[in-house]
Amino acid sequence: MIDRSGLAEFLRLRRESLQPEDVGLPHGPRRRTRGLRREEVAVLCHMSTDYYARLEQERGPQPSEQMVASIAQGLHLTLEERDHLFRLAGHRAPLRGAESHHVGPGMLRIFDRLVDTAAEIVTELGESLRQTPLSVALVGDLSQRVGPARSIGYRWFTEPAARDLHPPEDHDFYSRMYVSGLREIATLRGPGSRAQQMVDLLSDSNEEFRALWSEHQVGIRPRSVKRYQHPTVGLLELNCHTLLDPEQSHMLLVYTAAPGSDSYERLQLLSVVGAGG
Repeated sequence: MIDRSGLAEFLRLRRESLQPEDVGLPHGPRRRTRGLRREEVAVLCHMSTDYYARLEQERGPQPSEQMVASIAQGLHLTLEERDHLFRLAGHRAPLRGAESHHVGPGMLRIFDRLVDTAAEIVTELGESLRQTPLSVALVGDLSQRVGPARSIGYRWFTEPAARDLHPPEDHDFYSRMYVSGLREIATLRGPGSRAQQMVDLLSDSNEEFRALWSEHQVGIRPRSVKRYQHPTVGLLELNCHTLLDPEQSHMLLVYTAAPGSDSYERLQLLSVVGAGG
């Protein structure tokens, strides 16, 4: 059963405890409200202000699990707070660890400050959970992907367009790297895991994947410099810096170019022209 009064109180107190700069928003002048405004939280949670306001006023329908997850992420809740929110809303708390798509507040605080940088937060299966605008301009908007296609490794073997962003001479390395990484994760997570389900899907449908899987290679790691053949600005050679959240198995990937290099100038141009350039 939903605990309407408990839910309303918890949402209000969490909203009032956050400042705009905590969630990547400008502070702005003349703030009369302690913490965030309801309309700001609604934007962060991808819902209408009226819907969110009714929850704080103990009104409206019981929020769905998807809505609760969106609120937990928008309010930058910890895992403990997220689980509490689900229970207040009358739902079972979701799984933790590698199966979870809830990004921890510490990683989100760092991500929110990278607005002018190409960065994304991904799962261990290469599913993009958050992208900065420059990341969208670099690799496209991955937020609308669903199912196995959320994973870059899965798309690499099922969608020819996934390879267009990398020079052809790098393709064999990426194929081997994705197979090696998936094998390690499937072995770690075991039968029934999403990683093993992805192995089964690719083994059934892709000859290249089957051939590489049979070689049983492991330990192939991403190169320190990734090359992107962007359709608008040309070849980019970018350093990839990684921050790991071991509790959730999420990674924050930050892409930079050496100052003064051609790639640096092209990345700056990409930040201006954006995804539509």
